[in-house]
Amino acid sequence: MPTLSENIQSFKAQFLDNAPTEVVATMNAATEALLASGIENRALGAGDKLPDFELPNQHGEKKRIYSYLEQGPVVLNIYRGGWCPYCNLEMKALIDILPEIRARGAHLVGLAPETPDKAAETSSKNRANFDILSDTGNHVSGKMGLVFELSESLRPLCKQFGIDIPAHNGDETFKLPLPATYIVRKDGVIAYGFAKADYTLRMEPAEVLAQLDAL
Repeated sequence: MPTLSENIQSFKAQFLDNAPTEVVATMNAATEALLASGIENRALGAGDKLPDFELPNQHGEKKRIYSYLEQGPVVLNIYRGGWCPYCNLEMKALIDILPEIRARGAHLVGLAPETPDKAAETSSKNRANFDILSDTGNHVSGKMGLVFELSESLRPLCKQFGIDIPAHNGDETFKLPLPATYIVRKDGVIAYGFAKADYTLRMEPAEVLAQLDAL
């Protein structure tokens, strides 16, 4: 079975084969600028304490992150939105290992800035049988140092691709989180963090399981 990285590379190669050169150049320049901003260094990482928060899940039910932690470790997957094909590839890969995550006594929890209705669409599309918390306004991701504003140069491309980020997020901004995966111990301390400015880079599911085994 292909790894998540292999599936991402296959999708990316197909996109690059069909995308105009100027579109690819614009996207690459935006990613390089985001990396140069130092956002990766500002993001929470291993040894940091996860902030406590309560948010609605895709069913509109309020869920507190530390309630999951009372039961065991948490794999917190922060994604940009159901409009992002890389996020959907990652979610499907995590769903494939969900039984193994649960066998280790851990919870998988999603977090995204999209509204609960949009999170419900993402959940249904990917057949996600775990909680996806709606971080409208990016307040939690902001506390974690993950939030940035989408480059002005990318906004026309989003429109061209039929992506309406403000509509997904229920506000008028173009703020997004870096996609990230955190392995959080029961005491709320982050054991491992993966957050990259390049949104095509994601934590491998096999590494998620290895990090849970290392707790």
